[in-house]
Amino acid sequence: MAARILLVEDNPQNRYLMTFLLEKNGYTVDVAEDGEQALDMLESSTPDLILMDMQLPKVDGYEATGRIKADERLRSIPLVALTAHSMKGDRAKAIDAGCDAYVTKPVDADEILALIERLIAG
Repeated sequence: MAARILLVEDNPQNRYLMTFLLEKNGYTVDVAEDGEQALDMLESSTPDLILMDMQLPKVDGYEATGRIKADERLRSIPLVALTAHSMKGDRAKAIDAGCDAYVTKPVDADEILALIERLIAG
């Protein structure tokens, strides 16, 4: 059975590219366009990994991550911050929010796939 990934991304082009890459590599992908939608989806499903854009409308990635990691049922799901912002302190802010890893956009396909494989394997 293919691992299920929740991709939380508001940019249509980034959603398309990441979904294409992940599905091409055998993953099942669920997509949320903002943190609020992701939190709603997580009420009824439990993915194997979450890829979270940090700059989102409604509920941003930092708040959504904090709420996910505060939920006993969800906190063990590996969560990767995806962000176009790579200023000093951004990585620490994402890790402090509860992210297990931090990747800047544009993503390197080989790097993100290796990271996902490692995180899902535990």
